Amino acid sequence: MTAPLSRYERVARKVQADGRVPALSVALHRADREPWAFTVGESGNAAHPLGPETRFRIGSVTKTFTAVLVMQARDEGLIDLDKPVSAYLDVPAHGDATLRRLLSHTAGYQREPYGDVWDTLITPDAAKLVAELDRAERVLPNARRFHYSNLGLAVLGQLVAKVRGGTWEQVLDEYVLTPLGLRATTVTTPRQAAIGYVVDAYSDAARPEPPIELAGVAPAAQLWSTASDMAKWAAFLASPERIDPDGRVLAAATLDEMRWPLTTTDETLWGAGFGLGLILVPEGRRVVHVGHDGAMPGFLAGVYGRRGGEGNPGALGCAVLGSSGGAGQINELVHELLRLAVELDPAEIRPWRIAPPAPTAYRSVLGRWWSEGSEFVFAWHDGRLEARLADAPADRPPAVFAPLPDRPDVLRTVSGRETGELLRLTRDDSGEVVRMHWATYRFRRFQDGFDGGPASAGPEPVPAG
Repeated sequence: MTAPLSRYERVARKVQADGRVPALSVALHRADREPWAFTVGESGNAAHPLGPETRFRIGSVTKTFTAVLVMQARDEGLIDLDKPVSAYLDVPAHGDATLRRLLSHTAGYQREPYGDVWDTLITPDAAKLVAELDRAERVLPNARRFHYSNLGLAVLGQLVAKVRGGTWEQVLDEYVLTPLGLRATTVTTPRQAAIGYVVDAYSDAARPEPPIELAGVAPAAQLWSTASDMAKWAAFLASPERIDPDGRVLAAATLDEMRWPLTTTDETLWGAGFGLGLILVPEGRRVVHVGHDGAMPGFLAGVYGRRGGEGNPGALGCAVLGSSGGAGQINELVHELLRLAVELDPAEIRPWRIAPPAPTAYRSVLGRWWSEGSEFVFAWHDGRLEARLADAPADRPPAVFAPLPDRPDVLRTVSGRETGELLRLTRDDSGEVVRMHWATYRFRRFQDGFDGGPASAGPEPVPAG
């Protein structure tokens, strides 16, 4: 066993022991290594001892699947995220909430469907969920602040099922699970299922939790899976271009959109946020973990992929699944394993290689330019024009430009600083670029004032006295 794998196992064993988790299953997926999986404990299922194929409830990680289904439908033109729910579902109340607000938990829907579902363990079917929306509260105004809502994601799941003309379960299998080969991820309880427990706080006793089928609330928390399937799913959320290079499930640009922060979960700490259906956990130095936590009676799950940072091989995803509903260490372990993966086993450093020069039309753009008293560097790397502040940290991504069709002197900023804005090139009679305008701000080869005069040509000082 290599040193990194030994370390991964040790931290997993410690969480299982310290957290008193009956069964723990962990997995790492990365682009440059074979997948790694490890289990410790007992499944509680005598017919199917604990192993990599043991299934666990993943709870609210299910929401990430529903979010992807919503974004697929949006990309196909079936829905508009900024239209209200009532445009697609016949709801008796709260139909003004937009799909975008529901995905980011900022629509103000109460947390659960009407009724004490976690007391009775009875949830409404799909039709009743929608029909009883008028019995649920709008606990906050639309867009006021973050408020987590299982009800909101359940409504979205039923909405996307309706526009697809099937059930949520059918749509999920056809559009996500089968294309990505997530064969161990199911809606129904599999025979390899671990038993979920509530572990007594004051002894080593543990009580099996009752099974619950979520019916109409299934799009929020129903799924079962393995750690290996979930590590691959986390890798997809972080690096879709590696897991789904043809974009059969979702375009990489759409997942970029899902990962953009729309709200923080705490107004003072800013330690986590939500995009479109995804939890975002900043790790510092331009690294973010993207995914979701999950909980169901007797189960906890953490499923995250890592984006950015030194040593990241790409498609780096981790899943930690446990059969205890009260061991918070499970949700911390997923982040620790992602950190250890790049610290103990960083990606190989790729050698720099000579590449073709920039196209002739853009060679006079390269180099240093000034705007608003700040110096920028324009360069050509990886077949594209880039720009960054001259003193920007090395880990800050550059702005990237792409020319408009049939207009090589007008380029769109496709990522980084000023995304969406135009860069316009002005040439002299010889064809050299002598001036540029980016987001309408003037760029010249020398530092100038807003009146166009060079900064070096200030007035002579007035003699004293």
